Amino acid sequence: MKAMKLGASGGLARLQLVDLPDPAPPLAGEIQVRVQGSSLNFHDYAVVRFDAAHTVGRIPLADGAGVVEAVGPGVTEFAPGDSVVSTFFPQWLSGQAVNGDFTTVPGDGVDGYARERVVRPATWFTRAPRGWSAPESAILTTAGLTAWRALIGDGALKPGDTVLVLGTGGVAIFALQLAKALGAVVILTSSSDEKLARARALGADHTLNYRSIPEWGPEVLKLTAGRGVDQVLDLGGPGTLPQSITACRLGGQISLIGTLTGFAGQVPTAALMRQQIRLQGLIVGSRTQQQQLVAAMNATGIRPVIDRRFALAELAEAFRYEESNRHFGKICLEF
Repeated sequence: MKAMKLGASGGLARLQLVDLPDPAPPLAGEIQVRVQGSSLNFHDYAVVRFDAAHTVGRIPLADGAGVVEAVGPGVTEFAPGDSVVSTFFPQWLSGQAVNGDFTTVPGDGVDGYARERVVRPATWFTRAPRGWSAPESAILTTAGLTAWRALIGDGALKPGDTVLVLGTGGVAIFALQLAKALGAVVILTSSSDEKLARARALGADHTLNYRSIPEWGPEVLKLTAGRGVDQVLDLGGPGTLPQSITACRLGGQISLIGTLTGFAGQVPTAALMRQQIRLQGLIVGSRTQQQQLVAAMNATGIRPVIDRRFALAELAEAFRYEESNRHFGKICLEF
C-alpha cells in the first residue's frame, strides 16, 4: 500500500511517498479500513512543517475516513462495507476530557491516516454520515467536532443566540453552517472581502473585515445593540482575545480553539471578570460527541465546504496551499 512518512528534517520536504506492506488481518476488537479521504488541519501542518524527534518515520494526518474491509472477532458495531470516520482522541470515548496532549493522536503521537489501509480498534472510529464522501466525512474528526463541542456540546447553543466566528477556515465555516442550521445569528470576521462575501452566501448575517476594522470588538457591540454576542469561537489566540472579550455579552462564553496569533500573550483579566465571561480552552471532543455530531448531520442535511481536493502523493502541495491561506473551508485528500 502507498503511504506518506516523515523523514528526519526539512519541513515539507520531510514528506516521502513510500510502499508499505498491507496490515495484518484485524484481531479481536479491531477493524480494517480502506482509507479513502482525509482533511488538513493546522495541527497536521505543524507536525509536518516543524522537525521533532518523535515524528521521524511517522505517518501524518489525524483525520481519516473510508470503508470497513474486514472486522475482527467480537466486533458487532461495524460490518464490511460500512462507511466510517476516525476519532481525534482514540482513548476519549465519553464524559470529561481525558487527554491534555497529543501523545495518542493519530498523525502525531501515533501513526495517522496518510495511507491506504489501516487496522485499528473499532472504538477508534464512528459511522460516517449517510451519503457523504470520504473527504467530507474526514472533516468531522477535527474541524467538525471542534465546532460542535464549542457551540453545542459545551456551549448549549439555542435558536436566537448570536455567535461570533473568527476566520473562514474549516472550523469557522463548519461553525457558521451549524449555527445557522440551529437558528442562531452569526457574525463572521476575515481579512478578505471575497471570503466575507462567500460567508454571507452561506448565511452569515453580518461580516467584518478585521484588516480595515482592527478594533472589531466595538463594531460587534454595535451590531448587537450594545449587548454583545452569546458565544465567540476564537481561533486566533492572544492577538484576538482582547477584541473577543469586548464583543462578548455579560455572562457569555468564549471558546478558545486556536493559536494562530501565538501561544502566549496578555489577557485583559479585569474586563473578563467584569463581564463574567466563561473562557474555555478546548481541543476537539469525545467519541460520543462525534456520534452526536454524525446524527445531527444526518438530520440537518448540512454538507461541509471543501475548497480543494488533492491526491495522497500531492500532500506537500496541499500543505503549501494551506500555507497560502487562500482556502475557504477545508483542504482535503481523496485517495
